[in-house]
Amino acid sequence: MARPLRIEYAGAVYHVKARGNQGQPIFRDDEDRRRFLAPLGEA
Repeated sequence: MARPLRIEYAGAVYHVKARGNQGQPIFRDDEDRRRFLAPLGEA
């Protein structure tokens, strides 16, 4: 069953988490990690 949508509040701080399937790494290398984090930091 899908979890219910979260209620969003203006100005609130949210935790962002990324996790690989079955505990596998989600980044191939440090450059891959940087390419993921760059737009996240802009948001």
